[in-house]
Amino acid sequence: MSEHPLWPVDGAATITAFPVRAARPAPAVVVFPGGGYHHLAGHEGVPVARWLNGLGVAAYVLRYRLAPHRHPLPLLDAARAVRWVRHHASAHGVDPARVGVLGFSAGGHLAGLLATEPGPALPEGPHDAIDRADPRPGLAILGYPVTVLDGHRGSADNLLGPDAPASLRAELSLPGRVSAATPPMFLWHTADDESVPVAGTLELAGALARHGVTQELHVYPNGRHGLGLAAGENPTAADWTARCSIFLRDQGW
Repeated sequence: MSEHPLWPVDGAATITAFPVRAARPAPAVVVFPGGGYHHLAGHEGVPVARWLNGLGVAAYVLRYRLAPHRHPLPLLDAARAVRWVRHHASAHGVDPARVGVLGFSAGGHLAGLLATEPGPALPEGPHDAIDRADPRPGLAILGYPVTVLDGHRGSADNLLGPDAPASLRAELSLPGRVSAATPPMFLWHTADDESVPVAGTLELAGALARHGVTQELHVYPNGRHGLGLAAGENPTAADWTARCSIFLRDQGW
């Protein structure tokens, strides 16, 4: 485990590497903890990276910029993180062709933004060799994600400011951003989530289906928002890790 600055200038964003030992280059997943774009939930970071390591997947936990920083800075950090992993792939024993993203709640929204981003997501500068790497993830795993910003105004206000126009909230809601170029997605949620309604995840799944995007969706009957791995607290919802490991395997991860 080692933490690295994400940018060549001073800033709050860092990436923490959790490599794996393997005979050949390993797949990698960048983890985006949730926290409503206000804070980062610790249980959705390091423990998740350790779980991925147990699957033979190199993991990287991103500490992205939060409020009072606004969009597009978190998205630029997310794009930079994927680029950073690909740029350092050889040194870390990672296969640059297999770099995915995983996020929870607002971190799931950020992972979904990156997975559905149509442009190059160029940073604000200064530019360096890392910028030449591809920021597009090969797959995305979203746990109880914020998908529709009007469905979670706390995240929307922290990301965009309380006076952001409805048009911008709609532009950054995930269902409308899906295209045939969107990578495969694994989605999970609980049906009685009182903080982030499951309806948004179902809407995203519908958009993926309409565009023919490979997806796997699991809705568990109950469980609070923010379960993370859910191990020891909610055995039913904790099933998502077993299902996700199969999804990763089926995608060549």
